[in-house]
Amino acid sequence: MNSLNINITGMTCDHCAQTAQEALNALDGVTATVSYKDAMAKVESSGAVSEQQILKAIESKGYGATLQSKDGTSVTGGDGNGLHIAIVGTGSGAFAAAIKAVEQGATVTIIEGAKDIGGTCVNIGCVPSKIFIRGAHIAHIQGHHNVEGLPLNTPAINRKAMMEQQQQWVEKLRYAKYESILESNPGINLIRGMARFKDASTLIITQKDGSDKEIKADRILLAVGASASIPNINGLKDTPYWTSTEALVADSIPEHLIVLGASVVALELAQAFRHIGAEVTVIARSTLLSKEDPAIGEALTKIFKDECINVMLNTSPDSISHDGKTFTVKTNNGEVCGDQLLVATGRAPNTAALALDKVGVKTDKRGGIMIDDHMRTNVENIYAAGDCTNQPQFVYVAAAAGTRAARNMTGDDVAIDLSVMPAVVFTDPQVASVGLTEQQAKDNGLDVESRTLDLENVPRALANMDTRGFIKLVAEKDSGRIVGCQVLATEGGEIIQTATLAIRNRMTINELADQLFPYLTMVEGLKLTAQTFNKDVKQLSCCAG
Repeated sequence: MNSLNINITGMTCDHCAQTAQEALNALDGVTATVSYKDAMAKVESSGAVSEQQILKAIESKGYGATLQSKDGTSVTGGDGNGLHIAIVGTGSGAFAAAIKAVEQGATVTIIEGAKDIGGTCVNIGCVPSKIFIRGAHIAHIQGHHNVEGLPLNTPAINRKAMMEQQQQWVEKLRYAKYESILESNPGINLIRGMARFKDASTLIITQKDGSDKEIKADRILLAVGASASIPNINGLKDTPYWTSTEALVADSIPEHLIVLGASVVALELAQAFRHIGAEVTVIARSTLLSKEDPAIGEALTKIFKDECINVMLNTSPDSISHDGKTFTVKTNNGEVCGDQLLVATGRAPNTAALALDKVGVKTDKRGGIMIDDHMRTNVENIYAAGDCTNQPQFVYVAAAAGTRAARNMTGDDVAIDLSVMPAVVFTDPQVASVGLTEQQAKDNGLDVESRTLDLENVPRALANMDTRGFIKLVAEKDSGRIVGCQVLATEGGEIIQTATLAIRNRMTINELADQLFPYLTMVEGLKLTAQTFNKDVKQLSCCAG
């Protein structure tokens, strides 16, 4: 008889242990006992079935199984087969990794300490914010359009009803994209609790009841995301401020919303609350979207002011107080008072609770986990993906990183290429960019030129009676190769992917100008911008080739 010890992951109760035990004892010549407490199966086998068949019997019930050798080390099949991968987090990066790892032959234990699985995007980020922004835009255009014969209307807004519908969609999408996957994929096992490292292959999970559970894994992926970063401003922590999380589920409209911050989340929510009737003041330490081409921030500032949003540039808060009703923000440019304060000054990685110092995983000054283009940390067998790393904080980057991390953890050798990465800010008009700005190109030693096309030269913008914004292309002088594109336009997010493909395929200005673009579309503005490198588009007929 052969004696085997098998570590089992994913069991949550004694019934799980009984299920695994029954699956083992159903095999020919096998006698097994399974302990939930020890997360272990002790197996006696006559040799009629292979060790891999024994492991597969446990895995078929949805649990992870790792055979121990006589010296206590893990034995797996390699190339993903028999590997046990632990993933901390349940956001887009985590789930992309989990799904791919199972496809590659591994079993996965996924760990979540929060009430809801799904991470930031579906719960408190992309999904609810875009639903809110859409509703606010519909409210705004009812009273701010140029179509004759349609009377302007200021709608009576029920913010509570808007929020409740928004959260219903959050729940639907969370089930469709996350919860249903757990139900239908037996290779992914969920453990509830907060994870921290014991050593490089062992995690301690503190469960809701306060008890600790240890799991061992051949590979560990950290995908714990990020949360709102709160600046150290005198008095702020003692006030009932909002982060984006609270703002998105607020069931009433502030009379005067003060927004700290001038980047993506701050500007999207500032404008959305203005569109549903709040007075809004934006306090920016420098300019709006200071990391973008300066022309973007300048144009967006004018647009915000035209909508009666008070924009305070180059303004630093000195102190913040709340008297039970009113927030008072004292700044270098005077005092601002309002009934609500939104702090949207960036996001910080959720890495503090992981005990990374136990295993020596390197982080940057923000606490972001340092990874290479294969999502590897400096510690063998520990990987990371998403907003908790030093990579750009976009959900589509996290998902791509998660998939590649899973492939690398199971024997592949694939990198992520972030050299051509589109980004969108969902203001109205939208901000979209890809590649290099003109200044970035010059800083990189490239000899470039650019052209900027105001939207009054784009037929679709004229038909929409909304010519706010522009399209800018940056290209190498000698070769004409496109290296960057910046857009401020309605549907800018739809325009930018065409520019992304052009840059990815190393297209030149002339090649883009020669393409056929459908008329009347906003994306035709890319072709017209390319044409301006060699001609005056004002002298062209409409849909000119």
